Amino acid sequence: MTTTQQPRTQWLGRWGFLLAATGSAVGLGNIWKFPYITGEFGGGAFVLVYLACILAVGVPVMMTEIALGRRGRGSPIDAIRRVVGESGRGSAWSLLGWMAMLCGFLILSFYVVVAGWSFSYLWKMLSGGLAGSSVEEMAAIFGANNASPLNLGFWSTLVTVATMMIVGKGVQAGIEKSVSWMMPGMVVMLLILIGYGVYSGGFGEAVRFLFSFDAGSLSSEGMLAALGHAFFTLSLASGAILTYGSYLPARASIARTTLSVALADTLVALMAGLAIFPVIFANGMSPSSGPGLIFMSLPLAFQAMPLGTLFGILFFVMLSMAALTSSISMVEATVSWLTDNKGLSRRTASWGTGIVLWLVSTLAMLSFNVGADWTLAGKHFFDWLDYLTSRWMMPLGGLGMVLLAGFVLKSETFREELGLSAGWHALWLFMVRYVSPLGILVIFVDALGITRVEFALHWPWLLAILVVITLVGELTSPRLRRVLCP
Repeated sequence: MTTTQQPRTQWLGRWGFLLAATGSAVGLGNIWKFPYITGEFGGGAFVLVYLACILAVGVPVMMTEIALGRRGRGSPIDAIRRVVGESGRGSAWSLLGWMAMLCGFLILSFYVVVAGWSFSYLWKMLSGGLAGSSVEEMAAIFGANNASPLNLGFWSTLVTVATMMIVGKGVQAGIEKSVSWMMPGMVVMLLILIGYGVYSGGFGEAVRFLFSFDAGSLSSEGMLAALGHAFFTLSLASGAILTYGSYLPARASIARTTLSVALADTLVALMAGLAIFPVIFANGMSPSSGPGLIFMSLPLAFQAMPLGTLFGILFFVMLSMAALTSSISMVEATVSWLTDNKGLSRRTASWGTGIVLWLVSTLAMLSFNVGADWTLAGKHFFDWLDYLTSRWMMPLGGLGMVLLAGFVLKSETFREELGLSAGWHALWLFMVRYVSPLGILVIFVDALGITRVEFALHWPWLLAILVVITLVGELTSPRLRRVLCP
């Protein structure tokens, strides 16, 4: 194996990476979206399809990013540059690292605003500021919360400061130490909330909603939702996983670690459903997806139940932790690059990044109040950040990663780094060359809204397309390598 630059520090063990990567994957959208789409698209049937999509798309791409990070031992830019240099390829491929790092930063620029909602509602729950008797009144409270730039700006600034304080302390003393109690603490709180839900009166209905095996409800739309969520939930192509992988000790198994993260992410999302929906169903409310469920329906439901305030506080503490573990992962790539390339101390790089992040996130925050009329092509600044990252940068970045791994780099690079047997390595290579790119292309086309892709999501069509792509790819792979590596 070629000697590569070692990072200044590494995770203390596989457990540190596992907690950090799972914390990155378990975010606000995962808690309110995944349980809902599971129930909407067939319960247990959807979970099986989702797990298949995780294995076909999420896991191979995640393994690729971790292997690139550990092999290159640096930020996304430096790691990719070193690995492609080792294979004798052009440095232009490091543009993938630039895009991943920028993508994570831009996502965090609007994510801190959304995370600020969680911290704001925790304070409202503590101070009694969520007194409403209807969903409409709760919606008015939510609107008033966003209408004040001072209020919304304060909470998003608080998230930014907390994130930079943790990241500024370093990988072990900051990130690893924080997630070592935040992630277990979040799971414990979820278990307590599930126990509360058992006695709420709506637990049986919640279990049926989440786990009833209704294959008839699993439409093409449901399969597309499973495919998209399998890609986006693992924080892929945003620089977070690749950078975390650069701190992974050489002795840790990338395959086992990746599977553990994917499984933990799914289990936490289902546990969130078992914590949320019993309370919703017990009060006869609709299990709608999105902020309306978390910030309108759920507070009203807690208010109507015994000890609801106490468990509401517990819920928003858990939600705030989920927001924070995700935010620290998305800024780590930028901080890592600054410390590696600009000679900055960890603390200086973190706070310098935090200042720029605060300026950009302030523009995103103003989209909800004084900047509500500042639009370009019908989108606010907040919407543009979401649109560019989720519909363009993440799919294109993921596609670039698998093409790089499957067709550009020397096969020995990943054979050594992944440490798989010949058979498992051949399977991984097949997935990153053909299956994962096909899945990402389907996500990309649908996200852009160019055309609906239902036809490709019926199994006969999907298998036929995969066979054709595989045959063409194998027949033209030498030529494809010359195109990708001029």
